[in-house]
Amino acid sequence: MNDRTCIVTRKTAETDDLIRFVVGPDSVVVPDLKRNLPGRGCWVSADRLHVDQAAAKNLFSRAFKAKVEVLPEFGAMVDRLLARSALGMLGLARKAGAAVFGATKVEDAVRGGAALLVLHAEEAAEDGVRKISQARRATVHLGGPAIRAYKLFPEAELGLALGGTNVIHAAVLASDAGAAVQKRMVALDRYRGGSPDDLAMLAALAGQDDAAEDWE
Repeated sequence: MNDRTCIVTRKTAETDDLIRFVVGPDSVVVPDLKRNLPGRGCWVSADRLHVDQAAAKNLFSRAFKAKVEVLPEFGAMVDRLLARSALGMLGLARKAGAAVFGATKVEDAVRGGAALLVLHAEEAAEDGVRKISQARRATVHLGGPAIRAYKLFPEAELGLALGGTNVIHAAVLASDAGAAVQKRMVALDRYRGGSPDDLAMLAALAGQDDAAEDWE
Protein backbone atom coordinates (compact mmCIF):
# COMPACT_ATOMS: atom_id res chain seq x y z
CA MET A 1 0.00 0.00 0.00
CA ASN A 2 1.26 3.45 -0.86
CA ASP A 3 2.08 5.28 2.36
CA ARG A 4 -0.34 8.05 1.34
CA THR A 5 -3.29 5.92 0.37
CA CYS A 6 -6.55 6.18 2.28
CA ILE A 7 -7.39 2.81 3.84
CA VAL A 8 -11.09 3.45 3.20
CA THR A 9 -11.20 4.73 -0.37
CA ARG A 10 -7.91 3.11 -1.48
CA LYS A 11 -7.11 6.35 -3.30
CA THR A 12 -3.86 8.27 -3.00
CA ALA A 13 -3.93 11.90 -1.95
CA GLU A 14 -1.79 14.76 -0.74
CA THR A 15 -0.89 14.64 2.94
CA ASP A 16 -2.99 17.73 3.70
CA ASP A 17 -6.04 15.78 2.51
CA LEU A 18 -5.32 12.86 4.83
CA ILE A 19 -4.94 12.14 8.53
CA ARG A 20 -2.17 9.83 9.69
CA PHE A 21 -2.83 7.27 12.41
CA VAL A 22 -0.39 5.16 14.41
CA VAL A 23 -0.66 2.49 17.07
CA GLY A 24 0.43 3.39 20.60
CA PRO A 25 2.31 1.11 22.99
CA ASP A 26 -1.04 -0.08 24.40
CA SER A 27 -2.24 -1.14 20.92
CA VAL A 28 -4.67 1.78 20.78
CA VAL A 29 -5.01 3.67 17.48
CA VAL A 30 -4.22 7.38 17.85
CA PRO A 31 -4.28 10.22 15.31
CA ASP A 32 -0.92 11.72 14.41
CA LEU A 33 -2.02 15.21 13.39
CA LYS A 34 1.55 16.53 13.17
CA ARG A 35 2.70 13.42 11.27
CA ASN A 36 5.74 13.00 13.50
CA LEU A 37 4.90 10.09 15.82
CA PRO A 38 7.18 7.06 15.51
CA GLY A 39 6.11 3.76 14.08
CA ARG A 40 4.26 2.57 11.06
CA GLY A 41 1.32 4.73 10.10
CA CYS A 42 -1.76 4.48 7.96
CA TRP A 43 -3.78 7.23 6.30
CA VAL A 44 -7.47 8.10 6.16
CA SER A 45 -9.19 10.81 4.15
CA ALA A 46 -9.36 13.88 6.38
CA ASP A 47 -13.09 13.96 7.08
CA ARG A 48 -15.32 12.54 9.78
CA LEU A 49 -17.22 10.26 7.40
CA HIS A 50 -14.16 8.27 6.37
CA VAL A 51 -12.65 8.17 9.86
CA ASP A 52 -15.93 6.75 11.19
CA GLN A 53 -16.00 4.19 8.38
CA ALA A 54 -12.43 3.10 9.09
CA ALA A 55 -13.32 2.55 12.74
CA ALA A 56 -16.65 0.80 12.08
CA LYS A 57 -15.27 -1.57 9.46
CA ASN A 58 -12.19 -2.57 11.47
CA LEU A 59 -9.95 -1.23 8.72
CA PHE A 60 -7.23 -0.15 11.14
CA SER A 61 -6.51 -3.74 12.16
CA ARG A 62 -6.31 -4.68 8.51
CA ALA A 63 -3.98 -1.78 7.72
CA PHE A 64 -1.64 -2.49 10.64
CA LYS A 65 -1.93 -6.27 10.19
CA ALA A 66 -2.48 -6.60 13.91
CA LYS A 67 -5.26 -6.55 16.46
CA VAL A 68 -5.62 -2.93 17.53
CA GLU A 69 -8.11 -1.08 19.67
CA VAL A 70 -10.18 1.83 18.43
CA LEU A 71 -11.63 3.84 21.30
CA PRO A 72 -15.37 4.54 21.49
CA GLU A 73 -16.50 7.79 19.84
CA PHE A 74 -13.26 7.72 17.86
CA GLY A 75 -14.43 10.23 15.24
CA ALA A 76 -15.52 12.68 17.94
CA MET A 77 -12.13 12.35 19.63
CA VAL A 78 -10.35 13.26 16.40
CA ASP A 79 -12.66 16.27 16.07
CA ARG A 80 -11.76 17.45 19.57
CA LEU A 81 -8.05 17.17 18.83
CA LEU A 82 -8.39 19.14 15.60
CA ALA A 83 -10.44 21.80 17.38
CA ARG A 84 -7.91 22.03 20.23
CA SER A 85 -5.08 22.46 17.73
CA ALA A 86 -6.96 25.20 15.86
CA LEU A 87 -7.87 27.11 19.03
CA GLY A 88 -4.34 26.80 20.38
CA MET A 89 -2.89 28.29 17.23
CA LEU A 90 -5.54 31.03 17.31
CA GLY A 91 -4.35 31.95 20.79
CA LEU A 92 -0.75 32.16 19.57
CA ALA A 93 -1.87 34.38 16.70
CA ARG A 94 -3.53 36.73 19.19
CA LYS A 95 -0.31 37.00 21.17
CA ALA A 96 1.53 37.77 17.93
CA GLY A 97 -0.93 40.57 17.12
CA ALA A 98 -2.37 38.61 14.19
CA ALA A 99 -5.99 38.48 15.33
CA VAL A 100 -8.68 41.03 16.11
CA PHE A 101 -12.23 40.67 17.37
CA GLY A 102 -15.36 42.78 17.48
CA ALA A 103 -17.63 43.43 14.51
CA THR A 104 -16.17 46.85 13.68
CA LYS A 105 -12.54 45.73 13.81
CA VAL A 106 -13.34 42.63 11.76
CA GLU A 107 -15.15 44.60 9.09
CA ASP A 108 -12.27 47.11 8.92
CA ALA A 109 -9.75 44.28 8.56
CA VAL A 110 -11.80 42.74 5.76
CA ARG A 111 -12.33 45.97 3.84
CA GLY A 112 -8.71 46.99 4.34
CA GLY A 113 -7.40 43.72 2.93
CA ALA A 114 -5.65 42.75 6.17
CA ALA A 115 -7.89 39.79 7.01
CA LEU A 116 -6.88 36.30 5.98
CA LEU A 117 -10.03 34.65 7.33
CA VAL A 118 -13.05 35.43 9.46
CA LEU A 119 -14.46 33.47 12.38
CA HIS A 120 -18.06 33.71 13.58
CA ALA A 121 -19.19 32.23 16.87
CA GLU A 122 -21.93 29.61 16.63
CA GLU A 123 -24.21 32.07 18.43
CA ALA A 124 -23.58 34.88 15.91
CA ALA A 125 -26.76 36.65 14.83
CA GLU A 126 -27.67 36.55 11.15
CA ASP A 127 -27.57 40.34 10.88
CA GLY A 128 -23.98 40.57 12.16
CA VAL A 129 -22.80 37.79 9.87
CA ARG A 130 -24.53 39.43 6.91
CA LYS A 131 -22.76 42.76 7.42
CA ILE A 132 -19.36 41.13 7.44
CA SER A 133 -20.30 38.96 4.45
CA GLN A 134 -21.18 42.15 2.57
CA ALA A 135 -17.72 43.49 3.38
CA ARG A 136 -16.17 40.27 2.08
CA ARG A 137 -18.14 40.55 -1.16
CA ALA A 138 -17.14 44.19 -1.58
CA THR A 139 -13.48 43.26 -1.12
CA VAL A 140 -13.68 40.69 -3.90
CA HIS A 141 -15.49 43.09 -6.26
CA LEU A 142 -12.73 45.64 -5.69
CA GLY A 143 -10.10 43.12 -6.75
CA GLY A 144 -9.15 41.93 -3.27
CA PRO A 145 -8.89 38.36 -1.99
CA ALA A 146 -11.81 36.02 -1.37
CA ILE A 147 -11.76 35.83 2.41
CA ARG A 148 -13.21 32.61 3.82
CA ALA A 149 -15.44 32.65 6.88
CA TYR A 150 -15.96 29.82 9.35
CA LYS A 151 -18.46 29.10 12.12
CA LEU A 152 -16.71 26.35 14.06
CA PHE A 153 -16.76 27.30 17.75
CA PRO A 154 -19.09 28.63 20.42
CA GLU A 155 -18.46 32.11 21.81
CA ALA A 156 -16.95 30.76 25.03
CA GLU A 157 -14.20 28.88 23.16
CA LEU A 158 -13.40 31.81 20.87
CA GLY A 159 -13.28 34.13 23.86
CA LEU A 160 -10.94 31.83 25.75
CA ALA A 161 -8.56 31.57 22.80
CA LEU A 162 -8.60 35.30 22.10
CA GLY A 163 -8.57 36.51 25.68
CA GLY A 164 -11.84 38.38 25.45
CA THR A 165 -15.46 38.16 26.46
CA ASN A 166 -18.48 38.00 24.19
CA VAL A 167 -16.30 37.27 21.16
CA ILE A 168 -18.83 36.81 18.36
CA HIS A 169 -16.77 37.87 15.33
CA ALA A 170 -13.01 37.65 14.83
CA ALA A 171 -10.54 38.07 12.00
CA VAL A 172 -7.18 36.40 11.58
CA LEU A 173 -4.75 38.72 9.86
CA ALA A 174 -2.46 37.87 6.97
CA SER A 175 0.88 36.87 8.49
CA ASP A 176 2.91 33.76 9.21
CA ALA A 177 0.92 33.22 12.41
CA GLY A 178 -2.30 33.79 10.48
CA ALA A 179 -1.32 31.22 7.86
CA ALA A 180 -0.75 28.65 10.62
CA VAL A 181 -4.24 29.35 11.98
CA GLN A 182 -5.75 29.12 8.51
CA LYS A 183 -4.22 25.70 7.91
CA ARG A 184 -5.80 24.34 11.08
CA MET A 185 -9.18 25.97 10.52
CA VAL A 186 -9.30 24.55 7.00
CA ALA A 187 -8.48 21.09 8.37
CA LEU A 188 -11.19 21.27 11.04
CA ASP A 189 -13.78 22.63 8.60
CA ARG A 190 -12.98 19.89 6.09
CA TYR A 191 -13.22 17.23 8.80
CA ARG A 192 -16.71 18.49 9.68
CA GLY A 193 -17.86 18.43 6.09
CA GLY A 194 -16.93 21.90 4.86
CA SER A 195 -18.86 25.17 4.73
CA PRO A 196 -21.17 24.75 1.73
CA ASP A 197 -22.92 28.10 2.18
CA ASP A 198 -19.65 29.98 2.25
CA LEU A 199 -18.25 28.07 -0.69
CA ALA A 200 -21.41 28.75 -2.67
CA MET A 201 -21.09 32.47 -2.00
CA LEU A 202 -17.48 32.57 -3.17
CA ALA A 203 -18.33 30.52 -6.24
CA ALA A 204 -21.13 32.94 -7.08
CA LEU A 205 -18.75 35.86 -6.74
CA ALA A 206 -16.24 34.17 -9.02
CA GLY A 207 -19.00 33.58 -11.57
CA GLN A 208 -20.04 37.22 -11.44
CA ASP A 209 -16.47 38.36 -11.95
CA ASP A 210 -16.04 36.03 -14.92
CA ALA A 211 -19.28 37.35 -16.44
CA ALA A 212 -18.09 40.92 -15.98
CA GLU A 213 -14.80 40.13 -17.72
CA ASP A 214 -16.67 38.53 -20.64
CA TRP A 215 -18.87 41.61 -20.96
CA GLU A 216 -15.83 43.86 -21.05
